[in-house]
Formats: sequence, structure tokens, C-alpha cells
Amino acid sequence: MSKIDIGINESDRIAIADGLKHLLADSYTLYLQTHNFHWNVTGPQFRELHLMFEEHYTELATAVDDIAERIRTLDVAAPGTYKAFAELSSIAEVDGVPAAQDMVNILTQSHEAVVKTCRRVLKIAQDADDESTAALVGDRMGVHEKTAWMLRATQSS
Repeated sequence: MSKIDIGINESDRIAIADGLKHLLADSYTLYLQTHNFHWNVTGPQFRELHLMFEEHYTELATAVDDIAERIRTLDVAAPGTYKAFAELSSIAEVDGVPAAQDMVNILTQSHEAVVKTCRRVLKIAQDADDESTAALVGDRMGVHEKTAWMLRATQSS
């Protein structure tokens, strides 16, 4: 493969890719968490939550691919193991099967954690004039902010 020359210096590309690795790990961990809750949710809101969680993990499946491909576009290897994701992610694993309302609360907090990761990566990308990464991360941030809002809206007052 020829040497990369896209107008972003190597140290900035590496810094951006490192931030994106954290976003990828958060997104994949959230994907797994959401899929787990989709499989295991029970209770009066079963159908609503089961379908909503499916929408969320389906969207996340596309997102992780987009993020990993952006890392590769920056000429850096994307992480792809549970071990790597566990080391990079800010989202804690959940033991057992929480109650449906707890699932909603956990997912809300997880989406908010991804928003915070997006904000950190966005700053790095903007400082390096990397509009492609900034656009990707900005879009991801919007998705997670909206999803957290929708999850909060399902919670009882």
C-alpha cells in the first residue's frame, strides 16, 4: 500500500484514531449491552422495549463499521477483540439480567457516556482540521443524545 497523504499529519492521524478507538469500543460495548437487553427484557413494556432495543442495536451495528473504517482510513489498525474493547471502553459491563426499568436506566447512562466520548474525539478532530472525522463523530453524538432522550422519556416520573 502506498504512503498515506490526506493532509493530516501523522501525529494528528494517530491522535484522532486513538480517540476513535475509544468511540469504537464504547459503541461496540453498547451494541452488545443493547442486544443482551433485547434478548432478555421482560415485563409489561416487553414488546415496546424489545422492539426499541432492536432498533438501537441495528443502528449501532452500522455505526461500529463506520467508525472502524474511519480508523482504517487514517491508516491505523482498528481494534476488534473483546479484550481490546474492554480496555478502551468507558461503559461498564452489566452482570445478570436487570429489571426492564433498570435496563432503560443503564442504556440511558451508556448512551450519555458515548456522547462524552464523542465530545472528546470531536475536539481532537476539529483541532486537526479533520472534517471527515468531525462529521462522523458529530453525527454519532446526535444519535446518542436523541437515543438517551428517548430512553429517558420511557421512564416513569
